[in-house]
Amino acid sequence: MKTGDFRGAAECWKFILSDVKQNAGLLKEIKRFAMENLSPAGIVFGTSGWRGETGSDFTFNNVRIVTTAIIDMFKAGGQEVIASLGVKDFEEVKRRGVIVGHDNRFLGPEFASSVMKVLLKEGIKVYYAGEAITPEFSASIDMLHAACSINLTPSHNPANYSGFKFNPSDGGPAGPEITNVIEKNANRMMAEKMVIEEPKGENFHKIDTVRLYEDFLKKRGTINLERIRRFIREEDLLICIDHVHGATRRRPNTLLGESAKIKYLRTEDDYLFGGIAPEPSAQNMKLVMEALGGRKSRFKLGVIMDPDGDRIRFTDGESDITMNHFGGMALHFLYTYKHFSGVLVKSVATSNFGNAIAEKLGIPIKETAVGFKNFRPYMRQDAKERAIVSYEESDGISGYNNTLEKDAMFGLLLATEMMAVTGKNIGAYLRDIEREFGAYFPERAGVEVDRSLAGAPLLEKLSRLKNILTVGSKVMIGKHIKTIKAVIHVDGVKAVLDDGSWFLIRPSGTEPKVRFYVETRSSEDLKDIIETAERLTREALA
Repeated sequence: MKTGDFRGAAECWKFILSDVKQNAGLLKEIKRFAMENLSPAGIVFGTSGWRGETGSDFTFNNVRIVTTAIIDMFKAGGQEVIASLGVKDFEEVKRRGVIVGHDNRFLGPEFASSVMKVLLKEGIKVYYAGEAITPEFSASIDMLHAACSINLTPSHNPANYSGFKFNPSDGGPAGPEITNVIEKNANRMMAEKMVIEEPKGENFHKIDTVRLYEDFLKKRGTINLERIRRFIREEDLLICIDHVHGATRRRPNTLLGESAKIKYLRTEDDYLFGGIAPEPSAQNMKLVMEALGGRKSRFKLGVIMDPDGDRIRFTDGESDITMNHFGGMALHFLYTYKHFSGVLVKSVATSNFGNAIAEKLGIPIKETAVGFKNFRPYMRQDAKERAIVSYEESDGISGYNNTLEKDAMFGLLLATEMMAVTGKNIGAYLRDIEREFGAYFPERAGVEVDRSLAGAPLLEKLSRLKNILTVGSKVMIGKHIKTIKAVIHVDGVKAVLDDGSWFLIRPSGTEPKVRFYVETRSSEDLKDIIETAERLTREALA
Protein backbone atom coordinates (compact mmCIF):
# COMPACT_ATOMS: atom_id res chain seq x y z
CA MET A 1 0.00 0.00 0.00
CA LYS A 2 1.06 3.61 -0.53
CA THR A 3 0.18 7.14 0.52
CA GLY A 4 -3.52 7.85 0.04
CA ASP A 5 -4.59 4.21 0.08
CA PHE A 6 -5.62 4.16 3.75
CA ARG A 7 -9.14 4.84 4.96
CA GLY A 8 -7.93 5.94 8.36
CA ALA A 9 -5.04 6.03 10.80
CA ALA A 10 -5.97 2.67 12.34
CA GLU A 11 -5.60 0.91 8.99
CA CYS A 12 -2.36 2.77 8.30
CA TRP A 13 -0.91 1.86 11.71
CA LYS A 14 -1.77 -1.79 11.19
CA PHE A 15 0.18 -1.76 7.94
CA ILE A 16 3.14 0.13 9.45
CA LEU A 17 3.44 -2.23 12.41
CA SER A 18 3.32 -5.31 10.17
CA ASP A 19 6.87 -4.43 9.04
CA VAL A 20 8.31 -1.42 10.86
CA LYS A 21 11.55 -1.31 8.88
CA GLN A 22 9.84 -1.42 5.52
CA ASN A 23 6.91 0.86 6.34
CA ALA A 24 8.36 3.54 8.65
CA GLY A 25 8.09 6.11 5.84
CA LEU A 26 4.31 5.96 6.14
CA LEU A 27 4.46 7.84 9.43
CA LYS A 28 3.92 10.98 7.34
CA GLU A 29 0.44 9.61 6.64
CA ILE A 30 -0.18 9.30 10.38
CA LYS A 31 0.80 12.95 10.78
CA ARG A 32 -1.70 13.91 8.06
CA PHE A 33 -4.47 11.96 9.77
CA ALA A 34 -3.58 13.54 13.14
CA MET A 35 -3.79 17.04 11.63
CA GLU A 36 -6.86 16.57 9.40
CA ASN A 37 -9.04 14.15 11.39
CA LEU A 38 -11.71 16.15 13.23
CA SER A 39 -13.68 13.16 14.50
CA PRO A 40 -14.55 13.42 18.21
CA ALA A 41 -13.23 10.92 20.72
CA GLY A 42 -14.47 9.66 24.08
CA ILE A 43 -12.06 11.09 26.64
CA VAL A 44 -11.26 8.77 29.55
CA PHE A 45 -8.42 9.35 31.99
CA GLY A 46 -7.43 5.84 33.10
CA THR A 47 -4.91 4.86 35.75
CA SER A 48 -2.36 7.24 34.22
CA GLY A 49 -3.93 9.79 31.89
CA TRP A 50 -5.75 9.79 28.56
CA ARG A 51 -4.30 7.55 25.87
CA GLY A 52 -5.36 7.02 22.28
CA GLU A 53 -4.15 5.91 18.89
CA THR A 54 -2.27 8.69 17.10
CA GLY A 55 -4.31 9.98 14.20
CA SER A 56 -7.44 8.00 15.13
CA ASP A 57 -8.69 9.48 18.40
CA PHE A 58 -5.50 11.22 19.55
CA THR A 59 -5.50 14.10 17.08
CA PHE A 60 -4.42 17.73 17.20
CA ASN A 61 -7.99 18.98 17.44
CA ASN A 62 -8.81 16.56 20.25
CA VAL A 63 -5.64 17.52 22.12
CA ARG A 64 -6.66 21.18 21.87
CA ILE A 65 -10.14 20.25 23.15
CA VAL A 66 -8.70 18.47 26.20
CA THR A 67 -6.40 21.43 26.88
CA THR A 68 -9.41 23.77 26.63
CA ALA A 69 -11.31 21.47 29.01
CA ILE A 70 -8.50 21.93 31.54
CA ILE A 71 -8.63 25.71 31.16
CA ASP A 72 -12.42 25.61 31.69
CA MET A 73 -11.76 23.61 34.86
CA PHE A 74 -9.35 26.31 36.07
CA LYS A 75 -11.97 28.99 35.43
CA ALA A 76 -15.12 27.32 36.74
CA GLY A 77 -14.17 24.11 38.52
CA GLY A 78 -15.58 25.08 41.90
CA GLN A 79 -13.87 25.28 45.27
CA GLU A 80 -13.42 21.52 45.69
CA VAL A 81 -11.63 21.19 42.35
CA ILE A 82 -9.53 24.31 42.91
CA ALA A 83 -8.50 22.98 46.33
CA SER A 84 -7.50 19.65 44.74
CA LEU A 85 -5.42 21.54 42.20
CA GLY A 86 -3.64 23.34 45.04
CA VAL A 87 -4.29 26.87 43.74
CA LYS A 88 -6.62 29.68 44.81
CA ASP A 89 -8.03 30.64 41.42
CA PHE A 90 -7.36 30.97 37.70
CA GLU A 91 -5.23 34.09 38.24
CA GLU A 92 -2.83 32.05 40.37
CA VAL A 93 -2.64 29.40 37.64
CA LYS A 94 -1.76 32.10 35.09
CA ARG A 95 0.91 33.55 37.38
CA ARG A 96 2.54 30.29 38.53
CA GLY A 97 2.40 28.71 35.11
CA VAL A 98 2.05 25.30 33.49
CA ILE A 99 4.94 22.98 32.54
CA VAL A 100 4.43 21.33 29.14
CA GLY A 101 6.60 18.64 27.56
CA HIS A 102 6.66 15.27 25.88
CA ASP A 103 8.55 12.01 25.59
CA ASN A 104 10.43 11.29 22.35
CA ARG A 105 7.63 9.59 20.44
CA PHE A 106 6.35 10.56 17.02
CA LEU A 107 4.73 14.04 16.95
CA GLY A 108 5.57 14.72 20.62
CA PRO A 109 6.97 18.24 19.99
CA GLU A 110 4.09 19.09 17.66
CA PHE A 111 1.42 18.02 20.15
CA ALA A 112 3.20 19.95 22.91
CA SER A 113 3.35 23.05 20.73
CA SER A 114 -0.39 22.86 20.11
CA VAL A 115 -1.07 22.57 23.86
CA MET A 116 1.21 25.52 24.69
CA LYS A 117 -0.43 27.81 22.13
CA VAL A 118 -3.87 27.16 23.62
CA LEU A 119 -2.53 27.95 27.10
CA LEU A 120 -0.67 31.07 25.96
CA LYS A 121 -3.78 32.44 24.30
CA GLU A 122 -5.41 32.48 27.77
CA GLY A 123 -2.52 34.45 29.24
CA ILE A 124 -1.09 31.46 31.13
CA LYS A 125 2.65 31.39 31.77
CA VAL A 126 4.13 28.33 30.03
CA TYR A 127 7.35 26.48 30.81
CA TYR A 128 8.53 24.23 27.96
CA ALA A 129 10.27 21.09 29.19
CA GLY A 130 10.94 19.69 25.69
CA GLU A 131 11.82 16.00 25.80
CA ALA A 132 11.40 14.99 29.43
CA ILE A 133 10.39 12.07 31.61
CA THR A 134 7.46 11.73 33.99
CA PRO A 135 9.31 12.14 37.34
CA GLU A 136 11.01 15.30 36.02
CA PHE A 137 7.61 16.95 35.60
CA SER A 138 6.77 16.17 39.21
CA ALA A 139 10.11 17.47 40.48
CA SER A 140 10.02 20.56 38.25
CA ILE A 141 6.57 21.56 39.53
CA ASP A 142 8.06 21.60 43.04
CA MET A 143 11.26 23.40 42.08
CA LEU A 144 9.52 26.10 39.99
CA HIS A 145 6.42 26.34 42.19
CA ALA A 146 4.38 25.81 39.01
CA ALA A 147 0.61 25.33 39.10
CA CYS A 148 0.57 22.04 37.18
CA SER A 149 2.04 20.13 34.24
CA ILE A 150 0.89 18.55 30.98
CA ASN A 151 3.02 15.66 29.77
CA LEU A 152 2.37 14.27 26.28
CA THR A 153 3.17 10.57 26.75
CA PRO A 154 1.39 7.20 26.70
CA SER A 155 4.10 5.73 28.93
CA HIS A 156 4.84 2.11 27.91
CA ASN A 157 2.05 1.70 25.35
CA PRO A 158 2.93 0.51 21.81
CA ALA A 159 4.19 2.86 19.10
CA ASN A 160 0.76 3.68 17.68
CA TYR A 161 -0.33 5.35 20.93
CA SER A 162 0.05 8.89 22.21
CA GLY A 163 -0.96 10.11 25.65
CA PHE A 164 -1.84 13.08 27.86
CA LYS A 165 -0.93 13.23 31.56
CA PHE A 166 -2.00 16.02 33.89
CA ASN A 167 -0.35 16.69 37.26
CA PRO A 168 -1.63 19.30 39.76
CA SER A 169 0.53 21.51 41.97
CA ASP A 170 1.76 18.71 44.29
CA GLY A 171 3.33 16.92 41.29
CA GLY A 172 1.32 13.73 41.69
CA PRO A 173 -0.94 12.09 39.11
CA ALA A 174 -4.32 13.81 38.90
CA GLY A 175 -7.01 12.08 40.97
CA PRO A 176 -10.62 11.47 39.90
CA GLU A 177 -11.84 14.69 41.54
CA ILE A 178 -9.80 16.45 38.81
CA THR A 179 -9.93 14.05 35.87
CA ASN A 180 -13.71 13.62 36.13
CA VAL A 181 -14.10 17.35 35.52
CA ILE A 182 -11.66 17.28 32.59
CA GLU A 183 -13.53 14.33 31.08
CA LYS A 184 -16.91 16.02 31.53
CA ASN A 185 -15.75 19.28 29.95
CA ALA A 186 -13.94 17.56 27.08
CA ASN A 187 -16.73 15.13 26.25
CA ARG A 188 -19.26 17.98 26.20
CA MET A 189 -17.14 19.70 23.55
CA MET A 190 -16.69 16.42 21.69
CA ALA A 191 -20.46 15.95 21.61
CA GLU A 192 -20.76 19.43 20.08
CA LYS A 193 -18.15 18.39 17.46
CA MET A 194 -16.16 21.45 18.35
CA VAL A 195 -13.24 22.45 16.14
CA ILE A 196 -10.53 24.55 17.79
CA GLU A 197 -8.10 26.21 15.42
CA GLU A 198 -4.48 26.31 16.56
CA PRO A 199 -3.65 29.76 17.97
CA LYS A 200 -0.42 31.60 17.19
CA GLY A 201 2.32 32.54 19.60
CA GLU A 202 5.34 30.82 21.16
CA ASN A 203 6.22 33.04 24.13
CA PHE A 204 7.22 30.19 26.45
CA HIS A 205 10.10 29.70 28.91
CA LYS A 206 12.46 26.80 28.12
CA ILE A 207 13.58 24.84 31.19
CA ASP A 208 16.17 22.12 31.88
CA THR A 209 14.20 19.42 33.69
CA VAL A 210 17.24 17.15 34.15
CA ARG A 211 19.01 19.78 36.26
CA LEU A 212 15.81 20.63 38.09
CA TYR A 213 15.36 16.93 38.92
CA GLU A 214 18.96 16.69 40.18
CA ASP A 215 18.45 19.75 42.37
CA PHE A 216 15.20 18.22 43.65
CA LEU A 217 17.01 15.00 44.68
CA LYS A 218 19.65 16.99 46.54
CA LYS A 219 16.99 19.10 48.25
CA ARG A 220 14.90 16.10 49.38
CA GLY A 221 17.89 14.03 50.53
CA THR A 222 16.48 10.50 50.21
CA ILE A 223 19.12 9.51 47.67
CA ASN A 224 22.81 10.16 48.39
CA LEU A 225 24.13 11.17 44.96
CA GLU A 226 27.69 11.78 46.14
CA ARG A 227 27.94 8.33 47.72
CA ILE A 228 26.65 6.78 44.48
CA ARG A 229 29.09 8.71 42.27
CA ARG A 230 32.01 7.86 44.55
CA PHE A 231 31.01 4.18 44.48
CA ILE A 232 31.03 4.21 40.68
CA ARG A 233 34.41 5.94 40.54
CA GLU A 234 36.13 3.67 43.04
CA GLU A 235 34.65 0.18 42.65
CA ASP A 236 35.01 -2.59 40.08
CA LEU A 237 31.55 -2.48 38.53
CA LEU A 238 29.49 -2.45 35.36
CA ILE A 239 26.10 -0.78 35.03
CA CYS A 240 24.06 -1.44 31.91
CA ILE A 241 21.01 0.73 31.12
CA ASP A 242 18.58 -0.05 28.30
CA HIS A 243 16.55 3.02 27.29
CA VAL A 244 14.50 1.19 24.62
CA HIS A 245 14.68 4.31 22.41
CA GLY A 246 12.93 6.32 25.13
CA ALA A 247 13.27 9.76 26.71
CA THR A 248 15.27 8.39 29.67
CA ARG A 249 18.37 8.60 27.49
CA ARG A 250 21.09 10.99 28.69
CA ARG A 251 19.53 11.30 32.14
CA PRO A 252 21.80 8.80 33.95
CA ASN A 253 24.87 10.49 32.41
CA THR A 254 24.03 13.59 34.45
CA LEU A 255 22.87 11.88 37.63
CA LEU A 256 25.51 9.14 37.85
CA GLY A 257 28.30 11.05 36.12
CA GLU A 258 30.05 10.15 32.89
CA SER A 259 31.88 6.84 33.27
CA ALA A 260 33.27 4.08 31.06
CA LYS A 261 31.79 1.67 33.62
CA ILE A 262 28.26 2.52 32.44
CA LYS A 263 26.97 1.01 29.20
CA TYR A 264 23.91 2.46 27.45
CA LEU A 265 21.68 0.52 25.07
CA ARG A 266 19.07 1.69 22.50
CA THR A 267 19.58 5.44 22.92
CA GLU A 268 18.88 6.47 19.31
CA ASP A 269 15.56 7.79 17.97
CA ASP A 270 13.16 5.10 16.79
CA TYR A 271 9.51 6.10 16.76
CA LEU A 272 8.51 2.46 16.20
CA PHE A 273 10.76 0.98 18.93
CA GLY A 274 12.12 -1.64 16.54
CA GLY A 275 8.67 -3.23 16.42
CA ILE A 276 8.55 -4.18 20.13
CA ALA A 277 6.30 -3.03 22.96
CA PRO A 278 8.57 -0.55 24.83
CA GLU A 279 8.04 -1.89 28.34
CA PRO A 280 10.31 -3.35 31.04
CA SER A 281 9.37 -6.96 30.26
CA ALA A 282 11.33 -10.17 30.71
CA GLN A 283 11.62 -10.46 26.92
CA ASN A 284 13.02 -6.95 26.56
CA MET A 285 15.46 -7.50 29.44
CA LYS A 286 17.45 -10.03 27.38
CA LEU A 287 19.78 -7.43 25.84
CA VAL A 288 20.80 -6.22 29.29
CA MET A 289 21.30 -9.77 30.56
CA GLU A 290 23.51 -10.54 27.56
CA ALA A 291 25.55 -7.35 28.06
CA LEU A 292 26.26 -8.28 31.69
CA GLY A 293 26.71 -12.00 31.10
CA GLY A 294 30.25 -13.28 31.33
CA ARG A 295 31.63 -10.01 32.68
CA LYS A 296 33.90 -10.43 35.69
CA SER A 297 33.14 -7.14 37.45
CA ARG A 298 32.56 -7.49 41.19
CA PHE A 299 29.37 -5.41 41.04
CA LYS A 300 26.92 -5.70 38.17
CA LEU A 301 23.62 -3.90 37.72
CA GLY A 302 21.33 -3.85 34.73
CA VAL A 303 18.05 -1.98 34.27
CA ILE A 304 15.50 -1.39 31.54
CA MET A 305 13.21 1.65 31.60
CA ASP A 306 10.12 2.57 29.62
CA PRO A 307 9.99 5.63 27.30
CA ASP A 308 8.72 8.17 29.84
CA GLY A 309 10.84 6.95 32.75
CA ASP A 310 8.14 5.84 35.16
CA ARG A 311 8.77 2.07 35.03
CA ILE A 312 11.92 0.05 35.63
CA ARG A 313 13.08 -3.57 35.92
CA PHE A 314 16.35 -4.85 37.39
CA THR A 315 18.97 -7.56 37.05
CA ASP A 316 22.42 -8.41 38.39
CA GLY A 317 23.13 -10.38 35.21
CA GLU A 318 21.82 -13.59 36.75
CA SER A 319 18.44 -12.83 38.36
CA ASP A 320 15.58 -11.00 36.66
CA ILE A 321 14.17 -8.83 39.46
CA THR A 322 10.73 -7.28 39.00
CA MET A 323 9.14 -4.61 41.17
CA ASN A 324 7.28 -7.32 43.09
CA HIS A 325 10.60 -8.15 44.72
CA PHE A 326 12.56 -4.92 44.31
CA GLY A 327 9.84 -2.99 46.13
CA GLY A 328 10.29 -5.26 49.14
CA MET A 329 14.05 -4.82 48.91
CA ALA A 330 13.58 -1.03 48.82
CA LEU A 331 11.42 -1.19 51.95
CA HIS A 332 14.04 -3.25 53.80
CA PHE A 333 16.90 -1.00 52.67
CA LEU A 334 15.24 2.33 53.43
CA TYR A 335 14.04 1.13 56.85
CA THR A 336 17.06 -0.91 57.95
CA TYR A 337 19.99 1.02 56.43
CA LYS A 338 18.64 4.55 55.95
CA HIS A 339 16.35 4.52 59.01
CA PHE A 340 13.23 6.00 57.40
CA SER A 341 10.06 5.31 59.34
CA GLY A 342 6.49 5.26 58.07
CA VAL A 343 4.25 2.82 56.22
CA LEU A 344 4.51 0.41 53.31
CA VAL A 345 2.23 1.42 50.42
CA LYS A 346 1.53 -0.97 47.56
CA SER A 347 -1.24 -1.84 45.14
CA VAL A 348 -3.53 -4.79 45.80
CA ALA A 349 -2.10 -6.54 42.72
CA THR A 350 1.44 -6.52 44.11
CA SER A 351 3.30 -9.40 45.77
CA ASN A 352 2.96 -10.04 49.49
CA PHE A 353 6.75 -10.23 49.75
CA GLY A 354 6.75 -6.64 51.00
CA ASN A 355 3.94 -7.48 53.44
CA ALA A 356 6.04 -10.26 54.99
CA ILE A 357 8.95 -7.87 55.53
CA ALA A 358 6.71 -5.12 56.90
CA GLU A 359 4.88 -7.42 59.31
CA LYS A 360 8.09 -8.78 60.79
CA LEU A 361 9.61 -5.30 61.14
CA GLY A 362 6.41 -3.83 62.60
CA ILE A 363 5.73 -1.52 59.67
CA PRO A 364 2.04 -0.71 58.93
CA ILE A 365 0.77 -1.76 55.48
CA LYS A 366 -1.54 0.21 53.17
CA GLU A 367 -2.89 -1.59 50.09
CA THR A 368 -4.65 0.47 47.44
CA ALA A 369 -6.38 0.05 44.10
CA VAL A 370 -4.11 -0.19 41.06
CA GLY A 371 -2.81 3.19 39.87
CA PHE A 372 -0.05 5.35 41.34
CA LYS A 373 -2.49 8.22 41.90
CA ASN A 374 -3.91 6.16 44.77
CA PHE A 375 -0.60 6.53 46.64
CA ARG A 376 -0.79 10.34 46.84
CA PRO A 377 -2.28 10.51 50.39
CA TYR A 378 0.80 8.69 51.71
CA MET A 379 3.44 10.38 49.54
CA ARG A 380 2.69 14.01 50.35
CA GLN A 381 5.08 15.74 52.75
CA ASP A 382 2.19 16.67 55.02
CA ALA A 383 0.82 13.09 55.17
CA LYS A 384 0.13 11.77 58.66
CA GLU A 385 1.12 8.27 57.51
CA ARG A 386 4.09 8.74 55.17
CA ALA A 387 5.22 6.03 52.84
CA ILE A 388 8.71 4.64 53.31
CA VAL A 389 8.27 3.28 49.80
CA SER A 390 5.35 3.13 47.35
CA TYR A 391 5.34 0.62 44.52
CA GLU A 392 3.16 -1.45 42.24
CA GLU A 393 3.80 -4.69 40.41
CA SER A 394 3.72 -2.92 37.02
CA ASP A 395 7.27 -1.68 37.67
CA GLY A 396 6.52 1.72 39.24
CA ILE A 397 8.21 2.97 42.42
CA SER A 398 8.84 6.07 44.51
CA GLY A 399 10.02 6.54 48.05
CA TYR A 400 10.10 8.69 51.15
CA ASN A 401 10.31 12.41 50.34
CA ASN A 402 10.61 11.73 46.61
CA THR A 403 8.31 12.58 43.71
CA LEU A 404 4.63 11.72 43.92
CA GLU A 405 4.99 10.12 40.49
CA LYS A 406 6.50 6.71 39.86
CA ASP A 407 10.14 7.25 39.16
CA ALA A 408 12.48 4.95 37.23
CA MET A 409 15.49 7.17 37.95
CA PHE A 410 14.82 6.87 41.66
CA GLY A 411 14.79 3.09 41.19
CA LEU A 412 18.12 3.12 39.36
CA LEU A 413 19.77 5.36 41.95
CA LEU A 414 18.35 3.37 44.86
CA ALA A 415 19.62 0.06 43.42
CA THR A 416 23.08 1.57 42.99
CA GLU A 417 23.09 2.94 46.54
CA MET A 418 21.99 -0.50 47.80
CA MET A 419 25.17 -1.99 46.34
CA ALA A 420 27.31 0.83 47.72
CA VAL A 421 25.95 0.47 51.25
CA THR A 422 25.49 -3.32 51.55
CA GLY A 423 28.57 -4.30 49.53
CA LYS A 424 26.40 -6.84 47.68
CA ASN A 425 24.91 -7.22 44.25
CA ILE A 426 21.15 -6.79 44.32
CA GLY A 427 20.55 -10.50 43.57
CA ALA A 428 22.60 -11.50 46.62
CA TYR A 429 20.79 -8.90 48.74
CA LEU A 430 17.44 -10.29 47.60
CA ARG A 431 18.43 -13.86 48.50
CA ASP A 432 19.48 -12.72 51.98
CA ILE A 433 16.09 -11.09 52.52
CA GLU A 434 14.24 -14.16 51.21
CA ARG A 435 16.09 -16.38 53.66
CA GLU A 436 14.88 -14.19 56.50
CA PHE A 437 11.33 -13.36 55.36
CA GLY A 438 10.38 -16.16 52.95
CA ALA A 439 10.16 -16.58 49.18
CA TYR A 440 7.20 -15.43 47.06
CA PHE A 441 6.45 -16.23 43.41
CA PRO A 442 4.26 -13.62 41.69
CA GLU A 443 3.21 -13.56 38.05
CA ARG A 444 0.74 -11.74 35.81
CA ALA A 445 -1.04 -12.45 32.56
CA GLY A 446 -4.18 -11.35 30.81
CA VAL A 447 -6.63 -11.73 27.96
CA GLU A 448 -7.51 -9.14 25.35
CA VAL A 449 -11.12 -8.13 24.81
CA ASP A 450 -12.91 -6.34 22.00
CA ARG A 451 -12.59 -2.54 22.33
CA SER A 452 -16.39 -2.30 22.41
CA LEU A 453 -16.34 -4.09 25.78
CA ALA A 454 -14.08 -1.54 27.45
CA GLY A 455 -15.60 0.37 30.36
CA ALA A 456 -19.00 -0.42 31.87
CA PRO A 457 -19.80 -3.55 29.77
CA LEU A 458 -16.55 -5.20 30.87
CA LEU A 459 -17.10 -4.28 34.51
CA GLU A 460 -20.58 -5.76 34.36
CA LYS A 461 -19.33 -9.07 32.96
CA LEU A 462 -16.53 -9.33 35.51
CA SER A 463 -18.96 -8.54 38.35
CA ARG A 464 -20.26 -12.11 37.96
CA LEU A 465 -17.07 -13.25 39.68
CA LYS A 466 -18.27 -11.74 42.96
CA ASN A 467 -21.00 -14.41 43.13
CA ILE A 468 -18.54 -17.22 42.37
CA LEU A 469 -15.54 -16.19 44.45
CA THR A 470 -16.80 -15.99 48.04
CA VAL A 471 -15.24 -16.80 51.39
CA GLY A 472 -15.44 -20.54 52.06
CA SER A 473 -16.05 -21.54 48.45
CA LYS A 474 -13.81 -24.12 46.77
CA VAL A 475 -11.57 -23.54 43.74
CA MET A 476 -9.84 -26.19 41.66
CA ILE A 477 -6.15 -25.26 41.21
CA GLY A 478 -4.55 -27.87 38.98
CA LYS A 479 -5.37 -31.20 40.64
CA HIS A 480 -5.99 -29.67 44.07
CA ILE A 481 -9.12 -28.19 45.62
CA LYS A 482 -8.39 -25.10 47.69
CA THR A 483 -10.60 -22.96 49.91
CA ILE A 484 -10.99 -19.20 49.62
CA LYS A 485 -10.20 -17.67 53.03
CA ALA A 486 -10.56 -13.99 52.07
CA VAL A 487 -11.92 -11.91 49.20
CA ILE A 488 -10.76 -8.33 48.57
CA HIS A 489 -12.73 -5.96 46.34
CA VAL A 490 -10.40 -2.93 46.43
CA ASP A 491 -9.79 -3.19 42.67
CA GLY A 492 -11.35 -6.12 40.82
CA VAL A 493 -11.73 -9.39 42.72
CA LYS A 494 -8.81 -10.80 44.71
CA ALA A 495 -9.22 -14.30 46.17
CA VAL A 496 -6.78 -15.31 48.91
CA LEU A 497 -6.53 -19.09 49.33
CA ASP A 498 -5.95 -21.16 52.43
CA ASP A 499 -2.30 -21.87 51.56
CA GLY A 500 -1.41 -18.16 51.25
CA SER A 501 -1.52 -18.09 47.46
CA TRP A 502 -3.88 -15.67 45.70
CA PHE A 503 -5.18 -14.44 42.37
CA LEU A 504 -6.66 -11.09 41.33
CA ILE A 505 -8.82 -10.47 38.26
CA ARG A 506 -9.41 -6.86 37.14
CA PRO A 507 -9.95 -4.85 33.94
CA SER A 508 -7.00 -2.82 32.65
CA GLY A 509 -7.32 0.90 33.17
CA THR A 510 -5.38 1.75 30.00
CA GLU A 511 -5.97 -1.02 27.44
CA PRO A 512 -8.82 -3.28 26.23
CA LYS A 513 -7.67 -6.17 28.41
CA VAL A 514 -8.55 -8.14 31.50
CA ARG A 515 -5.49 -8.59 33.66
CA PHE A 516 -4.97 -11.29 36.24
CA TYR A 517 -2.29 -11.35 38.88
CA VAL A 518 -1.30 -14.41 40.87
CA GLU A 519 1.13 -15.40 43.60
CA THR A 520 2.17 -18.73 45.09
CA ARG A 521 4.67 -19.83 47.69
CA SER A 522 6.12 -22.43 45.29
CA SER A 523 7.21 -21.85 41.69
CA GLU A 524 5.75 -25.25 40.72
CA ASP A 525 2.20 -23.99 41.38
CA LEU A 526 2.33 -20.89 39.20
CA LYS A 527 1.15 -22.50 35.96
CA ASP A 528 -1.90 -24.05 37.61
CA ILE A 529 -3.09 -20.87 39.34
CA ILE A 530 -2.63 -18.81 36.15
CA GLU A 531 -4.74 -21.33 34.24
CA THR A 532 -7.43 -21.09 36.92
CA ALA A 533 -7.52 -17.28 36.75
CA GLU A 534 -7.74 -17.38 32.97
CA ARG A 535 -10.50 -20.01 33.02
CA LEU A 536 -12.57 -18.00 35.49
CA THR A 537 -12.03 -14.84 33.43
CA ARG A 538 -13.12 -16.43 30.17
CA GLU A 539 -16.19 -17.95 31.83
CA ALA A 540 -17.18 -14.52 33.14
CA LEU A 541 -16.71 -12.96 29.70
CA ALA A 542 -18.63 -15.69 27.84
